[in-house]
Amino acid sequence: MRYLVWALRLIVFVVVLMFALKNTAPVAVAFFGVYEIASVPLIVVMLTTFVLGALFGLLLTVPASIRRRREAAKLRRELDRIQAAANPEPSFQLAPDAIVPLSPL
Repeated sequence: MRYLVWALRLIVFVVVLMFALKNTAPVAVAFFGVYEIASVPLIVVMLTTFVLGALFGLLLTVPASIRRRREAAKLRRELDRIQAAANPEPSFQLAPDAIVPLSPL
């Protein structure tokens, strides 16, 4: 299975590399019509857009992840409380010398 994953990663890398090599034509990038960068390779623009989109997507998942962790911690505390109630500790402890041995030493 591990070799299959690495082979798939290699195939994806080669495809992305070939795509990048074919998309090196310079393009002009305009920001809101006021600021413009001329002659930027198309692949740089595409990769930058991809990375920014991935980061934005990850930032959107952070609140849900925090909420799930809090809920899991709350459920663990409740489980510990229920287990403690179901299996109470003995309220008294016998001293070791109070127990009579069954056979002489």
